[in-house]
Amino acid sequence: MPSYSVLDSSRAHAVCLSANAVLRRLKFRILEFRSVLRKFGDTDVPEGVENYTIFLIVGDVVDLLDAVAPDHKVFVVGHDWGAIVAWQLSLYRPDKVKALVNLSVAYSPRKATAKPVDVMRHVCGDDFYICKIQVRFPVICIYTCHLPAISCVSFLQDPGVVEAEFAELGTKRVLAYTSRSALLFKKRNLFGHPKDAEIVLPDWVPEEEVDYYTTKFTKTGFTGGLNFYRAINLNWELNAPWTGCPVMVPTKFIVGDMDTVYYTLGANKYINSPAFKKDVPLLEEVVVMKGVAHWIQEEKADEVTKLIYDFFQKF
Repeated sequence: MPSYSVLDSSRAHAVCLSANAVLRRLKFRILEFRSVLRKFGDTDVPEGVENYTIFLIVGDVVDLLDAVAPDHKVFVVGHDWGAIVAWQLSLYRPDKVKALVNLSVAYSPRKATAKPVDVMRHVCGDDFYICKIQVRFPVICIYTCHLPAISCVSFLQDPGVVEAEFAELGTKRVLAYTSRSALLFKKRNLFGHPKDAEIVLPDWVPEEEVDYYTTKFTKTGFTGGLNFYRAINLNWELNAPWTGCPVMVPTKFIVGDMDTVYYTLGANKYINSPAFKKDVPLLEEVVVMKGVAHWIQEEKADEVTKLIYDFFQKF
């Protein structure tokens, strides 16, 4: 689950986004640990998709850095949505970032030809989870696809539909779901198995950690978290000035070869092509770990920690 940690050593500060198991192993003294992503942990849960744009989220991170490390560049580690935020932080404010390690989710440079969710719907179908959770909201989501013969308005649903199905399943069951195939949300059967099926956690997930997040999400619900995805097309519009701009910080990227994200929308081809290096010119290394799925920092915490630590030791 997304979180930020600000850490300190005698050499430099570091910020970790979504890497709990790694945090327990990195050789840094923790200055501050708190969830600062909107809606997560004990943060506020503002209403409205427009309050979850990447500008506002990165702005929250910059405010945090200004408060706890005002005179330092920081090391940054990100996973999943944390990786997306870390890419954008490095794009907007490279002056804040000493070096970056991102896990699972590669950089996604803005393409001027089509909105991201429209492309996902065209390639992955209406039941692809990111497409399924999109909702109607005033003006900014009422559009027609740039892709031929596809109108996206008809696929949007009223707010609260997915949240209601999550509630019916139960918070812990939603959080404990793992899959090594593409995540599809079928109507009335979001995760593809019976609602009374036993909750079985992988051996790398501590029961107490799931219980902690279950408590937090039971309190706040899932709408805020889903709004991160609902703002994807809005982010595309807002990022127009950065079309074609590279990420200019020293970077290492780590992904598992069984991660579904690695195979979605041609990500594996992009990651292993010169295009990735073109978009991230200071990319020093891509590590594809064998036999590891999406939660790479939990499944292989020791190995991932060493890869991160060894990279940061260069600076």
